[in-house]
Amino acid sequence: MLLVFLALAHHELMLFAAVGLALGSVDDFLIDIAYGCRRAWRSTMIHTRYPRMTTADLPPSLHPGTLAIFIPAWKEAEVIGPMLRHALRRWGQADYRLFVGVYPNDPDTLREVTSVAAGEPRIIVGITERPGPTTKADCLNRLWRVMQREEERTGARFKAVVLHDAEDVVHADEIRLFDFLIDRFALVQLPVLPLLAKGSLWSRMIAGHYADEFAEAHTKYLAVREAVGASIPSAGVGCAFARDALAALVTKGAPGPFDDSSLTEDYETGLRIADQGGRGIFVRIRDAHGQLVCTREHFPDSLDAAVRQKARWIVGIALSGWDRMGWRGGPMELWMRFRDRRSALAALILFAAYLTLLLWGLLGLFSLIHPMDWVPLSPMLIWLLRINVALMLWRFAMRALFVGRAYGWQQGLAAIPRTMIGNLVAILAARRAVFLYIRSLMGSPLIWDKTQHRFPEMERPEMELPEMDRKA
Repeated sequence: MLLVFLALAHHELMLFAAVGLALGSVDDFLIDIAYGCRRAWRSTMIHTRYPRMTTADLPPSLHPGTLAIFIPAWKEAEVIGPMLRHALRRWGQADYRLFVGVYPNDPDTLREVTSVAAGEPRIIVGITERPGPTTKADCLNRLWRVMQREEERTGARFKAVVLHDAEDVVHADEIRLFDFLIDRFALVQLPVLPLLAKGSLWSRMIAGHYADEFAEAHTKYLAVREAVGASIPSAGVGCAFARDALAALVTKGAPGPFDDSSLTEDYETGLRIADQGGRGIFVRIRDAHGQLVCTREHFPDSLDAAVRQKARWIVGIALSGWDRMGWRGGPMELWMRFRDRRSALAALILFAAYLTLLLWGLLGLFSLIHPMDWVPLSPMLIWLLRINVALMLWRFAMRALFVGRAYGWQQGLAAIPRTMIGNLVAILAARRAVFLYIRSLMGSPLIWDKTQHRFPEMERPEMELPEMDRKA
């Protein structure tokens, strides 16, 4: 009876996983086709007539202005000092101000920030009214109010607000690029390029799966979103918002434009700007030396940290984001919002698929000892399994291609086994996210569940990037 039950469970789980994987894979395949068509059209119709522009070709903005750089910091004493000094060196005499948000109960971070800010008028420190951790949006709203006071003091309005994290490695040309593009767009998003970790194989695998995902998402997925006319979500770093577009989001009595009850205020802000008619753009452009203008940073390289970070993303985008942002817009917008919110369901399907493989192995062992009758597979299920195998191989090829273009062919090949690491993180993160979301529905406040960060200057003072990062 036990074998019969396990065989039936194996069959039903296989059917559920096969259908779910097929739907998700077809969804991804459509994105691949859309990206391929867009790339082919641009290659034949645009790049054959006009040379590819670099930041060296950018004309000055017709309406130049000062940019406000918002950097929220909670427990960032180890990275905030090197990050600020690096940004000051990279951006030089560009027209910007750095607004750094710190908490009154985080004296180490405050000490690091004030030591760099001493005698540096471009750095303005904003201390939150409430002790941390609150949410990142609460800290950003505090910086918004500090920025408004600075505008009152100087009598000049800032042109745009740029978001960065305390561990970001910034590009020298991004200020000039934002100043030029924000004349025409309400939101400008640059690519994010994770730095590869050193250390143990496990650490490299954990951190590497972020590089794999961003290599595809910030090359293909955001480009397709823009091409089909859907909203461009902010990644929270390397993005600029037009000041007036943010001001339009401030409702009566609100402390600022960012929703301080959200865990993914950056993502939601991009969608809210689009809902109000603001246009966003995702920009991939290289500098005069051929390097991609992007934001680089270390992502978590431990399983616990990766699970906590991705659980926050799932809660903010897939679970509470469903309630908060709803379903609005045309067919393309609805498609993209579905893709944003499918992560929890995708994790369940992946879990069912791995459980199916486990049961298949167990039943295979039992059948060696005690002959058993397997539940016959229907022709439809057989075809689903064949389709899934073909689409899985296609996905592996696409992942290897995009990662290889960003980090070199060795990392492209390594991305294939790292897919299993990404699946493990996704499953564990979805489980944690569901519990966090249920707790929030029961009244438990959502707080800034941050991870420990590293800044590469502590490892390489000269800030030379490895060859594979320069090719991205």
